[in-house]
Amino acid sequence: MNELFRIDTGSGRPLVLLHGGFLDHGMWDDQIPAFAARYRVIAPDARGHGRSANAAEPYRLTDDLAALLRHLDTGPATLVGVSMGASVAVDTALEHPQLVSAVVVSGAGTGEPYFTDPWTTRTWAAWNAAMAAGDLDASVEWLTLFAAGPHRALDELDPEIVDRLRRMARGTMSKHAKDEPNRLIPVRDTWERAAGITVPVLAVNGALDSPDHIGMAERLIRTVADGRAISIDGTAHYPNMERPDVFNEILEDFLRTTRTP
Repeated sequence: MNELFRIDTGSGRPLVLLHGGFLDHGMWDDQIPAFAARYRVIAPDARGHGRSANAAEPYRLTDDLAALLRHLDTGPATLVGVSMGASVAVDTALEHPQLVSAVVVSGAGTGEPYFTDPWTTRTWAAWNAAMAAGDLDASVEWLTLFAAGPHRALDELDPEIVDRLRRMARGTMSKHAKDEPNRLIPVRDTWERAAGITVPVLAVNGALDSPDHIGMAERLIRTVADGRAISIDGTAHYPNMERPDVFNEILEDFLRTTRTP
């Protein structure tokens, strides 16, 4: 495994923050200091993202995370993920359950997403076309559009949040070439196996996120043994960035009331 860059700060029960696709650990800047006073906060950059090296061989994101947690000797951890990070959290609860004490997801279900909503499918198609063409500027803009969701324009968001997302996306996307082979191996049969997840699962949905992203998270919490959902008004795909005060309060309450080893 290429060793993953990570922030590892604080002490106490382990809390692992997993970023969205083509972003990096910086999307958790409003959470890391807030929780490090009471928890051991670990925020890695996934392989090929941020300051972690690109893949040189086939890999699975869940196995990378498991190897990192074993290396850090964390014991069972609460995994908190947004978008791709949420998928990795759920896949890790399936593939490496001994490492997971609870899961919090935003904007995703498992590592096998599906999209049917017209806005979402159009946006994904435009982003994929820009990536295939090697158009970095367009790729960054289409990915950042998910921050607004289908009900808003980007200029309705806090410009500082949009700038942060653009910087992270540009930093990660610029590490990749348009003809680069895709070495990522997906985890299979995740929806069929999700009912076997026994740890508590909380979905924190952005109320303005796309129906697909909200729907996958809600399907997950209906499927697992112990699932619940809460929505944050005025946010879309990155609720932890748009309303960090509310997100942090929800997460703190979940951590305080969830029994973990």
